[in-house]
Amino acid sequence: MSHPVISLASARTLHLSAQNLLKPLTRKPSAADVVDTIRDMGLLQIDTISVVARSPYLVLFSRLGSYSPQWLEEALSAGKIFEYWAHEACFIPSEDYGLLRHRMLNPQGMGWKFSQAWFDEHESDIQALLGHIAENGPVRSADFTADKKSASGWWDWKPHKKHLETLFTSGKLMVSERRNFHRVYDLAERVMPGWDDARQTLKQDVAQFQMLRRSAQYLGIFKPEWLADYYRLKRVNINAVIAQLLADEEITPVEVTGLEGVFYVHQRQFSLLQQATESRIRSTVTTLLSPFDPVVWDRKRASVLFNFEYRIECYTPEAKRQYGYFTLPVLQRGELIGRVDAKMHRKEKILEVKSLHLEPQVAMTARRAQDVHSAITRFAQWQGAERVLTGNVPETLMALWGTDWQV
Repeated sequence: MSHPVISLASARTLHLSAQNLLKPLTRKPSAADVVDTIRDMGLLQIDTISVVARSPYLVLFSRLGSYSPQWLEEALSAGKIFEYWAHEACFIPSEDYGLLRHRMLNPQGMGWKFSQAWFDEHESDIQALLGHIAENGPVRSADFTADKKSASGWWDWKPHKKHLETLFTSGKLMVSERRNFHRVYDLAERVMPGWDDARQTLKQDVAQFQMLRRSAQYLGIFKPEWLADYYRLKRVNINAVIAQLLADEEITPVEVTGLEGVFYVHQRQFSLLQQATESRIRSTVTTLLSPFDPVVWDRKRASVLFNFEYRIECYTPEAKRQYGYFTLPVLQRGELIGRVDAKMHRKEKILEVKSLHLEPQVAMTARRAQDVHSAITRFAQWQGAERVLTGNVPETLMALWGTDWQV
């Protein structure tokens, strides 16, 4: 039996649709949109680099446009989302706590994120820390110093940060809020009151099936080998999951012109798939993406689906960087057309576009130039900039944009 055949542009559109990047939001965003957007992606990866906006805020901006970043922090402190290890450290909808809880209850499987030897060696200190939080309320890592502040002496340890992270990984502490993006830790039972492990925690095999099932939804279209990366699952039987999802008619096989192998489309995209086989569908979103956006966080997937070779170079020595410290992929109407290395100078209210590198095959049309100019301007306004300064930008764009513009 032959499968429906769709174009590569349509395949990209199905993925962007699943990721809430099909059409720009035409109304003003609200606080509820922040939580809904995280639900649509399943996960919002956390990263602390703040040369422009920190990654989680940027991922939301790509989908919502100009929203208030404090809405993310409010969602966390209101208990609508929680933090844990998923793809990496992520914000996750609170209703998915049971999906991740088995990892907390068996932290030995969490690799470098948890050390039983550390836990055993420092058990009395760790218990004292839990007792302190129970009695005195939430703490930050910054509340502890290496200097002895009290005769009781229990907070003069240097390793307090590792204690907190160990307790976080093992689910005894949770992040109740963030202050200036610093974690505030509290007892899990105070952050998730009424939680019943025996009744509500999914067993590992059930949870992993659900994670893979969700991953199919969040990707929209996928190759089987792409599924496990979303929640960083290892040693899972993908073929059995595919067979089950096919039997349940949650996915359907397709072929993509120019790409090898069978792809699967999730049922949430079936109506768009019907249009894809009949006519051209295309995303109309142009925006800057975070290096940790789900669209690009799986570098192999970005290479296959978008022909976009991407890696973040902030961990590469400056002399060896090809594109810049924290380059933002440029999504334009269904294609990844280049990357921008930008820096926000907050005191001066200037967004500096240090460089813009286009992909080799990209021709700069007037519409494309206008799309990208508008996207950078919107980003600058959201960041509170009043001007944009451009550096190493293609001559065709420099001629249209100039080196300095008001926003």
